[in-house]
Amino acid sequence: MSCSLDVNILLYASSQDCPEHRVARPFLEKLLASPDLLCLSWATLSGYLRLATNPAATANPLTPDRAAENVSALLDRPRTRVLVEEPGFWDSFRGLMGHHRARGKLVPDVHLAALLRQHGVKTLYTHDRDFRRFEFLDVRDPFEA
Repeated sequence: MSCSLDVNILLYASSQDCPEHRVARPFLEKLLASPDLLCLSWATLSGYLRLATNPAATANPLTPDRAAENVSALLDRPRTRVLVEEPGFWDSFRGLMGHHRARGKLVPDVHLAALLRQHGVKTLYTHDRDFRRFEFLDVRDPFEA
């Protein structure tokens, strides 16, 4: 089985000053200990680096080196895969953009959804309700009881 994470889960898991940390950190540790493949996008990883090091996004931003170490720790796991756009991606992405009338902050969500669909990854862990519009994804929020 395979799954993916949205950037917010990674950010909460590494931001000890946010209230979501107490749920996100153990959740991520449990997921990383599971036999599931963890499929991540470069957009998710770069988004994590952008937000985790940004003083406007978190009260105690990580240093670039510390944030990069966190990404390296994920990438070094034998069951982590980085998904890339394959031939035909643009047509799928564009189709989803039109279907959902995506603009602004929804565009990166459509990109991730299209990438996951192209690679057959159905489960996405996120705290972002916007992903629920993609009927082909099994969206799970680790913060919901």
